[in-house]
Amino acid sequence: MLRVVVLVSGGGTNLQAVIDKIESGEIPDTKIVGVISNNPGAYALERAKAHGIQGKCVSPKSFADRAAFNEGFLAEVDALRPDLIVLAGFLVVIPPAMIERYRNRIVNIHPSLIPSFCGTGYYGLKVHEAVLERGVKVTGATVHFVDEGTDTGPIILQKPVEVHQEDTPKSLQRRVMEEAEWQILPQAIRLIAEGRILVEDGRVRIKE
Repeated sequence: MLRVVVLVSGGGTNLQAVIDKIESGEIPDTKIVGVISNNPGAYALERAKAHGIQGKCVSPKSFADRAAFNEGFLAEVDALRPDLIVLAGFLVVIPPAMIERYRNRIVNIHPSLIPSFCGTGYYGLKVHEAVLERGVKVTGATVHFVDEGTDTGPIILQKPVEVHQEDTPKSLQRRVMEEAEWQILPQAIRLIAEGRILVEDGRVRIKE
């Protein structure tokens, strides 16, 4: 059984996509053992509660400084004994000690085709605003392992989404979620649950 902890800051639509695929059996032998948010008002915590999943808020504001937060945050994650940590719209920098401890066991979903429109400052609607400003014709989403950089870890899956001329940042954001994010994040978790992901020399190989 793959034990998964989901970290989320907002509404939790990607969390819901994963929950739905686990409950339908499309992601086998997998259980979400906890949902942690840095935001006490995150609707994702309500989604977790509705499905009988333990939810908790661990906010940097509750700690004296960032070092104390990093230590407390890591302790909360460790207590859940995860095999995999999923960042589903989590807007807090992951402590280096956590990245080291869970090397190639933390995955993130990013709303662009990395290496385009990624890195520091590219999150949420800002990504889609930049896509439209640049005038690219294709965008999409990427699931990748987390390393010490920002959106620089080994890429697991990507899915393209066509940009329409009439798109707004919000309409494009919605379509990228529906057509890409909600599909490839559960798919990546399934591949990991099935033991089909190998990381070699910084690149992901998927076993058939």
